Amino acid sequence: MSTDAEQQLLHHARNGNAEEVRQLLETMERNEVIADINCKGRSKSNLGWTPLHLACYFGHRQVVQDLLKAGAEVNVLNDMGDTPLHRAAFTGRKELVMLLLEHNADTTVVNGNGQTAKEVTHDKEIRNMLEAVERTQQRKLEELLLAAAREGRTAELTALLNRPNPPDVNCSDQLGNTPLHCAAYRAHKQCALKLLKSGADPNLKNKNDQKPLDLAQGAEMKHVLVGNKIVHKALKRYEGPLWKSSRFFGWRLFWVVLEHGVLSWYRKQPDAVHNTYRQGCKHLTQAVCTVKSTDSCLFFIKCFDDTVHSFRVPKNSLQQTREDWLEAIEEHSAYSTHYCSQDQVTDDEEDDAVSAVDLKESLEKAQICQQRLDKEISNFLKMIKEGDMAQEMLPSFLQKVEVVAEASRETCVALSDCLHLFTKQEGVRNFKLEQEQEKNKILSEALATLATEHHELEQSLVKGSPPLSIFSEDEFYDALSDSESEGSLSRLEAVTAHSFDEEAEPPSSRQHRMSEGKDCGGGDALSNGIKKHRTSLPSPMFSRNDFSIWSILRKCIGMELSKITMPVIFNEPLSFLQRLTEYMEHTYLIHKASSLADPVERMQCVAAFAVSAVASQWERTGKPFNPLLGETYELVRDDLGFRLISEQVSHHPPISAFHAEGLNNDFIFHGSIYPKLKFWGKSVEAEPKGTITLELLEHNEAYTWTNPTCCVHNIIVGKLWIEQYGNVEITNHKTGDKCVLNFKPCGLFGKELHKVEGYIQDKSKKKLRALYGKWTECLYSVDPATFDAYKKNDKKNTEEKKNSKQMSASEESDEMPMPDSESVFVIPGSVLLWRIAPRPPNSAQVRPPVYLDLMALFPRPGQNQEEGGGERRVIELLLSHPSVVPPQDLALLPPRPPGVWPRCLGVGLWGASSIHTGVGL
Repeated sequence: MSTDAEQQLLHHARNGNAEEVRQLLETMERNEVIADINCKGRSKSNLGWTPLHLACYFGHRQVVQDLLKAGAEVNVLNDMGDTPLHRAAFTGRKELVMLLLEHNADTTVVNGNGQTAKEVTHDKEIRNMLEAVERTQQRKLEELLLAAAREGRTAELTALLNRPNPPDVNCSDQLGNTPLHCAAYRAHKQCALKLLKSGADPNLKNKNDQKPLDLAQGAEMKHVLVGNKIVHKALKRYEGPLWKSSRFFGWRLFWVVLEHGVLSWYRKQPDAVHNTYRQGCKHLTQAVCTVKSTDSCLFFIKCFDDTVHSFRVPKNSLQQTREDWLEAIEEHSAYSTHYCSQDQVTDDEEDDAVSAVDLKESLEKAQICQQRLDKEISNFLKMIKEGDMAQEMLPSFLQKVEVVAEASRETCVALSDCLHLFTKQEGVRNFKLEQEQEKNKILSEALATLATEHHELEQSLVKGSPPLSIFSEDEFYDALSDSESEGSLSRLEAVTAHSFDEEAEPPSSRQHRMSEGKDCGGGDALSNGIKKHRTSLPSPMFSRNDFSIWSILRKCIGMELSKITMPVIFNEPLSFLQRLTEYMEHTYLIHKASSLADPVERMQCVAAFAVSAVASQWERTGKPFNPLLGETYELVRDDLGFRLISEQVSHHPPISAFHAEGLNNDFIFHGSIYPKLKFWGKSVEAEPKGTITLELLEHNEAYTWTNPTCCVHNIIVGKLWIEQYGNVEITNHKTGDKCVLNFKPCGLFGKELHKVEGYIQDKSKKKLRALYGKWTECLYSVDPATFDAYKKNDKKNTEEKKNSKQMSASEESDEMPMPDSESVFVIPGSVLLWRIAPRPPNSAQVRPPVYLDLMALFPRPGQNQEEGGGERRVIELLLSHPSVVPPQDLALLPPRPPGVWPRCLGVGLWGASSIHTGVGL
């Protein structure tokens, strides 16, 4: 193929050199030069355009005429999807438009912008001309469709209906008969099925007020028209602009398309034409539309998954626009619901099918008739050969002819019955095949929609998570292969060696740091048999002041709360199950209560134990890790005289249960907690749902209570601080005594900060003892009369100070208030029930206790290296040099088993724990 000749043809067609174009075409016709008359330009000036496009655009009539005579394709498309008719109409070349139409240019072709030729022109006369031609072409196609339906030409009818711009399937002739009417009265069942599948309406009437059913010939045709009309009704595509509401972006304009029971929306109409850049879609199975009487433009769609989508038609639309949309959505919903809920075979379809017994009987009957016919014909031939055709033989001869004719008629009738049954059977099978094909199309659309939504969810998940690892977080590796272990370790060793060269750390220092890590693990047993627990963790506590929750939340504006992952630095290196063990820090109060004889004194100790259970939460603003469902934790403290086991028994809602008992079988302590969270903007409130029960076995008593509400302030901006407030009612179910404690909120001036007050009452609500103190420090018991007198005097002093303090009060109630005094004023005659143990001097650098070592969850000594030694070496390297390990190799660690990543945080590996766990809001 000559590239030079094609370039010359493009050049001369662009410049209107008719003589040069004619000479080139003649040489091409004589095969002296081989070139494509529909070639496309490759230079910047004619990229993707054919010679006919260029000649039409620049208005060279003679060149266009020569090209068309030489066989140029009149409907050829350029790279933008335009035909030569588009270019001629756009530039207003009326003569060229008429010339192209004379050569059967298609006026219905849509370009890349979703426009036909009449939509791109600015000339009103050309637009009217194209509309007239379009109507003429459409009418010709309709006449061809009617003729194909009358004559039963199924292939031609199918080709017409499958065109990009098919004729109207409900068009009519001079008598008002639609193609379905024509197929019905000519008994062309296959044509009728194709028409029904393409959306032909069986309820339309002709000018004689007759439906296709009234003209139907034969039982099969009537069955096709009567039964399951909705099955064969393929709905038309419906589209247009609509405003759609979203939670975060408000109302936005989309181009919405209804097709095959699926509602899709695009940013632009060309995207919908090419089915690209779809912004969203929803399957309309069991969808329900609702409207708002006060707004004529608004309507809602409730889908099968209970999601509600809000749409609004543009205000400049016609009043009927919303009703048209509602009608189309209801039709598509019924269409989709029918196929998605349809059973495989219905009873009616089974009744329509011809049974094998009927077919066998019909064939046997036809076979008997055929055998009789053969016998009679044989006898007839024998009579002719043996007889001399005498005059007296003529009556018997004629009688024999009549017998043969009768046998022939019976045989024909029997064969006709067989043919009728086989035809009916074929019609039923074709009918079911059409049903299954249509159902398959609908279900394929539904599957494609679900696959698209699944892909979009995966993409949003990938975009919303930091790309810390080159491996997929969804993959679960039970064990690494030898090659994978060696590859990961080689990368770790290379990074480690590089870091060691830079830091020049001596071996003695490394050994010392390794020994420190071992000392912080599980301790050795002492001579008295009581296990020694560690008092610090391998890595010191980092300051959360270096991190701001607001700096994270402001980047997540517009996102769903469930998709926001909080950094692991805001967690404590222990799970909620381990956090529950802190209830038992002051177990000596239970032992003391069990040893007392007076029930009031026992109630005092139990009340002190209930207050001490929340004392460890002061300044504990970190969140424990969420346990896995079924995760357990067991703790045995020989020095405190108890053993405890806790388990996560529910995931939604998250419920943790625990059970503790004394080693001397003197008490049982059990309960369940559901921390119900409430977000108040600048604070988070945790209400611990669940009942706590303490049983003193020696006295056969059971005490029950619920914990107070915990609130963490300034979670967005400011210093975090915590308070407990609410009423706690402790009940002795044996004696009926009650202790009602009031954990007071801090108030405006902070005078009530951390205060706890209450009374012990008998069954008649008589006050027996008064309790007071602070849940962060201590708890005292005093006579109720003395306490009431003190409260009365204290109230007067408070009134005197109120006016002087009011002017200096902080306007920000969420700022941590400073109390009047750091200690509790002891009322004369008070008895100390409980005082919190002082925290170590280095408590700011020490995290809460973690009793198991990280290495306990990895291969034991003596295990083969092939069974996880690579993972063990990774952990050893993490423990000794956590700062040099790249995130790609941290991803090689197994997904989080219970308790692993809290311990990674405990040794300072919060980067590792961040990869495998996230704390959602």
